[in-house]
Amino acid sequence: MTAASAILPAQFRDPRFRPSAWLRDAHLQSILPGLPPRRLRTHWLARALRAAAQPWLLECGDGVRLQAWYSGRAHLAGRSAVLLHGWEGNAESCYVLSLGARLHALGYAVVRLNLRDHGGTQGLNRDLFHSCRLSDVSGALRAIAARLPGAPLYLAGFSLGGNFLLRACAEPRLPTSVAGVVAISPVLDPEHTLRAMETGLALYHHYFVRNWSRSLRYKQQCWPDSYDFEQLLRTRDLRHMTGALVAECTDFPDLSGYLDGYAITGARLLTLQVPARILAADDDPIIPAADLDRLAPCPRLTVTRTAHGGHCGFLRGMLTPAYSDEFVCEQFAAF
Repeated sequence: MTAASAILPAQFRDPRFRPSAWLRDAHLQSILPGLPPRRLRTHWLARALRAAAQPWLLECGDGVRLQAWYSGRAHLAGRSAVLLHGWEGNAESCYVLSLGARLHALGYAVVRLNLRDHGGTQGLNRDLFHSCRLSDVSGALRAIAARLPGAPLYLAGFSLGGNFLLRACAEPRLPTSVAGVVAISPVLDPEHTLRAMETGLALYHHYFVRNWSRSLRYKQQCWPDSYDFEQLLRTRDLRHMTGALVAECTDFPDLSGYLDGYAITGARLLTLQVPARILAADDDPIIPAADLDRLAPCPRLTVTRTAHGGHCGFLRGMLTPAYSDEFVCEQFAAF
């Protein structure tokens, strides 16, 4: 081991993921999973998962409530998977349904968790969602563990959801039933992610501004005495919108402090309580791959990198299973 490699987390190149030649574009990989015909096929494959789903309202502490969807069955050895979407996604996002359907078919009970103010849940909690509300997710994991006593919990998150779950697994109050965590394309350094959306393909910036604006309007509708976002929403700029809400709705002194608050680079993951795996693509247009080298070396953390895959894509073909689904199932089996 060289001096340089000694300061990096364990990283491996995975040569098994070889997308079709026309799918080696990072933007296609990032965009296609949610478009027809793949979206339609994903919903068809997830029909048993969705038919079995029961709504759970989780008490997460301090009066916070989060919604989840539980698809139980006669599962093997009591195994349960907890899946968490990315920012402005939800428990019905195609990547969540795709992985959930595969795990459900393998015999796992599947819990699809919605973050605060996601999936139409803006009316459940008065305070606004932000990415440093780690206690929401930590509390939800404890509530899920209490509902599934004795069942090992396997965690998987996408993008911001992967970031949340990795941070939660570095907390001392993690439920002892958690067996391990897999993060697909997790947010690493939020400042760099924000900058990538500002300077890269305008489609991503537009997508998040549009969806976040819709979410904030619904939040205002649910709590009209608490919020008035009309002037803010006219800016149509992620950095300005985030900075304004940080100033108005959080205790952080500025935008920089807030973004640092949920970064997982540096020493943040040194206290991981369980095995953790990251799957990331070198061509991710939203999460700069260079930030993978800024993760602290931790014996519980392993990073698997692929040349292609975009952001939460990892498609081999238009209608074939995502490689990320296969990867998660392999890691869960290894845990």
